Amino acid sequence: MCLAVPGKIMSIEGDDPLLRIGKVSFGGIVKEVNLAYVPEAKVDDYVLVHVGFAINTVDAEEAQKIFQYLKEIGDLEELEAKDSSGEESP
Repeated sequence: MCLAVPGKIMSIEGDDPLLRIGKVSFGGIVKEVNLAYVPEAKVDDYVLVHVGFAINTVDAEEAQKIFQYLKEIGDLEELEAKDSSGEESP
């Protein structure tokens, strides 16, 4: 199943809006994410990430709700397993 996963922007590199890359934390797993679709995003914002691209910003409360739903359906364990196996996760 493909879905967008919320993550918190820890840092941002680059000035060009099309090439900005953010280091995004997904509950402790940190990945580089393209921020071209969310030019308004800044450090400490939460973003929804799908296949390596932040597609929208969300508030912290909404991000926590989504994390809770993912825990309930068991998808967080799947993401963590993919990360530890070397496969790319969000």
